[in-house]
Amino acid sequence: MLLPIRPLPLIRLLTLALALAAGIVLLPAAPARADGDGLVREEVSFTGGGGLTLHGTVLTSATARGARPGIVLIGGSGAGPREEYRQEAEAFARAGITTLVHDKRTTGYSTMHRDFGLLAEDALAGVRLLRGRAGVDPRHVGLWGFSEGGWVAPLAASRSSDVAFVVTIGGSGYSPLRTQTWNLDTHLRHRGITGHFPKAVAGPAAGLTASLGVFPAADYDPLPALQRLQHTPVLALWGQYDNQVPPRESAQIFRRTLAAAGNQHTVIGFVPGAAHNGHRTSDGFDRIGGPLHHGKRLGDLPPGYAATMTSWVGEVAADRPPASRAATAPLQPIASTPVAGGRYAWLAPALLLLGFAAHPAGGLLRRLGRRRRTDPASPRSAVLLRWLAGLGVVEVAGALLCPLAVLAAGDATATPVLAGRPVTWLLLQGLAVGLLVLAAVTAATAWRERRTMGRAWRFRTLLTLAATAGFALWAVWWGLLIP
Repeated sequence: MLLPIRPLPLIRLLTLALALAAGIVLLPAAPARADGDGLVREEVSFTGGGGLTLHGTVLTSATARGARPGIVLIGGSGAGPREEYRQEAEAFARAGITTLVHDKRTTGYSTMHRDFGLLAEDALAGVRLLRGRAGVDPRHVGLWGFSEGGWVAPLAASRSSDVAFVVTIGGSGYSPLRTQTWNLDTHLRHRGITGHFPKAVAGPAAGLTASLGVFPAADYDPLPALQRLQHTPVLALWGQYDNQVPPRESAQIFRRTLAAAGNQHTVIGFVPGAAHNGHRTSDGFDRIGGPLHHGKRLGDLPPGYAATMTSWVGEVAADRPPASRAATAPLQPIASTPVAGGRYAWLAPALLLLGFAAHPAGGLLRRLGRRRRTDPASPRSAVLLRWLAGLGVVEVAGALLCPLAVLAAGDATATPVLAGRPVTWLLLQGLAVGLLVLAAVTAATAWRERRTMGRAWRFRTLLTLAATAGFALWAVWWGLLIP
């Protein structure tokens, strides 16, 4: 016996099927609530890239009427809980722009792994959610991306014509690794660290990191995504005191790339008195006012910053996207530098470590094999060579770890400084000079005793001295022998 089909459940079933096809999961959500600040907040869940369920909040103005534009906020690197971008979300919502701010994914995203394509899919899922909401004009839903989001937002927009516009704050025109080395260089110099150490971090240490493949998305190129935004209006902003991406250079790259692509609606601007995140600062290294996030101040939104973004979105939503223009960029004290080193940057330090370690390794194997020991001409030669090999291993390992630790931590503030250098680096520089002096003494002693020295011992001495000669050249490249 066939049961009669009731139209209401059928309609619900069809609605659910369409939502799933659009990449949206209609999970039970908390009811919308109107707070005393004139905003309505609704908790939502939706399906992002790879089928991951994401959670966020949709904010609307309680007084807004008619079809409104929408915007999805894309956070910077790190955990990125939605609370970090509450001020921006509320500013957009108060201006009549329906805003989605969501918690960042933790699956498929970590300190060792970045997938900007996956983050772009998350952003596009948010766009689909807003386009399907009542009261939102589906033709005018765009993206706002901060810092890392400055790579993700253009990438997402380049993949879908559903994205009506793109706003970025603190976006970089360079790869993540080059951007990070400029950031660390700036912060090291701000702490009074001079000499060659900042160059070692931004140069050979960064090149070694890239060759080992341990820096996430190190070589991601943001230009192809920008080149595909021929018709998407773009508002690209940087804080006046941005010290985490090179603002002047990035602005030039955005303007030049988008103009070459034929985009006639690119607005380049700088927020007075703002830091990398667009919030108030006195010099880029502090934050003035605002809520706390992980024990640090976020800073208040500076005057005019929110109005610049919301008025621009309003013009785009009215089908009057502003024509391309660019504000005068503030001075950028430090220029960024390309990351050098190539695929085999790891080879030189690996060979040096092997060269220095050959002497103690050979002695250990000889003892384990209980083979007869070939004595040097004198106990003095044995002591000198042992110290030279041991100090060489310590010096190469230390010279690698010191700048790499700064790169890995992404933070230069924890480094104790003495005489304009990190204490550890200063010690390594002193040991490098001592290593060369010890090598000279060892070479002179070996020369005097060359006729009485056994063949195996002579080979190990020559190998250790050759490693020292290679170390001298490598130490100049890494800045250990440069004041």
